[in-house]
Amino acid sequence: MDGGSAVVVGGGIGGLAAAIGLRRVGWDVTVVERAPVADDAGAGISLHANGIRALDALGAGEPVRAAARPQYTGGTRVPGGGWLSPMDGAALERELGTPIVGIPRATLHRLLRAALPAGSLRVGSEVTDVEDSGPGCVRVRAGGHVLEADLVVAADGVRSRLRSRLFPGHPGPVHSGSTVLRAITARPVPLATDFSLTWGRGAEFGHIAFSDGRAEWHAVLNAPPGIRHADPLAVLRRRFGTWHDPIPALLDATRPEDVLHHDIHELVTPLPAYASGRVALLGDAAHAMTPHLGQGACQALEDAVTLAACVAAGPTVASALARYDAERRPRSQSVARAARLAGRTGQGLSHPVAVALRNTALRLAPSRATVRAILRHADWTPPSLGSAPGAA
Repeated sequence: MDGGSAVVVGGGIGGLAAAIGLRRVGWDVTVVERAPVADDAGAGISLHANGIRALDALGAGEPVRAAARPQYTGGTRVPGGGWLSPMDGAALERELGTPIVGIPRATLHRLLRAALPAGSLRVGSEVTDVEDSGPGCVRVRAGGHVLEADLVVAADGVRSRLRSRLFPGHPGPVHSGSTVLRAITARPVPLATDFSLTWGRGAEFGHIAFSDGRAEWHAVLNAPPGIRHADPLAVLRRRFGTWHDPIPALLDATRPEDVLHHDIHELVTPLPAYASGRVALLGDAAHAMTPHLGQGACQALEDAVTLAACVAAGPTVASALARYDAERRPRSQSVARAARLAGRTGQGLSHPVAVALRNTALRLAPSRATVRAILRHADWTPPSLGSAPGAA
């Protein structure tokens, strides 16, 4: 399809990546973000091979690799420090051509914004109405202005307003039964591994090392929604203070004001489609999932590349979005189900007998089992976007 115009609603990872991809195939793109400043909130993120490959297809892979730290050493442990399932990052690199990498979320946002031309991102601009006018265009009302486009990309997150408008009968996101606290340390912390994930009863604690010596850590707890703590670090020290090193050191290296606390919500009821009219859903707006596989952002990046490729190849917006839906919905919803299962059999288990059985099974599993489990979701080949006059 010859170059058209698109409005992307949401300036997060998925929205920015979609804008880059559409520009790469020759489209004119405007990103509207309701936050008054560019959103760099969040701690850290790990990118698997499918996410890195998607970034390569978008032309953004190299700067992300340069800013990220490869995650070669680590695995899954128990609170006393014993290993349940060591993971060989070098083996993953041999299989996939890239290891898992860790990067601050703010850095990834900044690099994606840098791949877009100045003026293409409008912050402090809330979308109040989207009117699909049929064959001609879509009208988007945002920040007191009306934008006309051939395509709208709804990348407005887990609580997507556009998803609610397109599918008013869908129940929307539900609480997963877990809450997550996370932060980036204020100073470098000596670490024996690049990453680790430790499972206790109804809780997990993990870390990702960054290239500057700091680290991201997260604590996921079985908990009802809405609970907040006046001193979250004190609560975490009580909960995890006796767990193995470097968990106490990571907490000690964190400033209280840097701790983020979010309840985890997901789309348990799958959407019947990822497109309606000239509007495509992408990222958490389409398939919000739990974080237990580290695939949320990677799936959003896959969405972005696939959408751009479908738009470039399709003779019409309708045919392009039908192909996008057919390619992305089965895979992303399968990954979301797998993430939910991983959470239930990992951090979600609290009964001591169930925990013991799981730990025994992991210890007895062959060493390649962990690599195979990651390959199941990370071994994805993106479509080629080629180059276009408007490529970023």
